[in-house]
Amino acid sequence: MALSLRKVEETAPALVNLYKEAGASLQRHGISGQRVAVYLVVDYSGSMKPYYRSGAVQALADRVLGLSAQLDDDGRVPVVFFSTDIDAETDIRLDDHAGRIDRIVAGLGHMGKTSYHLAMDAVIDHYLESGSTAPALVVFQTDGGPINKLAAERYVCKAARLPLFWQFIGFGDPSSRQFEFLRRLDELAVPAKRPVDNSGFFHAGQDPSRIPDAELYDRVVADFPAWLTAARNQGIVRS
Repeated sequence: MALSLRKVEETAPALVNLYKEAGASLQRHGISGQRVAVYLVVDYSGSMKPYYRSGAVQALADRVLGLSAQLDDDGRVPVVFFSTDIDAETDIRLDDHAGRIDRIVAGLGHMGKTSYHLAMDAVIDHYLESGSTAPALVVFQTDGGPINKLAAERYVCKAARLPLFWQFIGFGDPSSRQFEFLRRLDELAVPAKRPVDNSGFFHAGQDPSRIPDAELYDRVVADFPAWLTAARNQGIVRS
C-alpha cells in the first residue's frame, strides 16, 4: 500500500508536505488504504512551452508523486509525454524527482500538436503489460482539445471496460473553447456510450502552481471513489 512517512522523508524530503496533503485528501474522500496504480500524462504540444518554462509541469509531477506515494509502494510514476505522436515514455521517481521534467524535455524534439488517443493507447498498453490488478488513476494534463476528437472519445469509451480512471486537467484560460471537448467527454452517457463514467475534468487555470495543494488533490480524486464503486459493481475492478 502506501509508502511510510519515514521512507518519503529519506528519499524525497521536499515532497513530505505533498505526501501529507495527499493523505488527508484521500481520507476526506474515503479511499485511504486503497492500492492504486498512478500514471501521469503530460502535453508536449507547442502551446505548452510557457508551462514547462515556469515549472508548472514539474510542480504537477511532484504533486502526482506525492499522491502516488500514498496509493502505491514503488516510489515511481510512469509518465507519457505526447504531442502529435508519443514523445517519451519514462517515469518520475521519489529519489530523483528534482528537475526531472527539464531533464526529460531536454532530450525531446519538436513540440507538435495534440493527440490524446495515442497517449491513452500508451497508458493502456503499459497497464496491461504491467500485469497489475489494482485500479489505476491516470492524471492527464493538457492545454487544449485533441486534433482527433472522434478517436479520443472512442478510446475513453473503449477504456471504460478496463480498471482505468482518466482525470483530465486543463492548463490555460478556463473560458477557452479549447476545453469544450473535455467538458463533453466528462459527460458522455452511461450506459449508452460506456458502461461506467470513467473520466473527470477540471481547470487548473493559467497559473496551475497557485492552486493550493489540498485543493488540487481534492479535485484530482473527487470523481475517483464513485467510479471505483461503479467499476466494482460491474466487475471491472476486482481489487
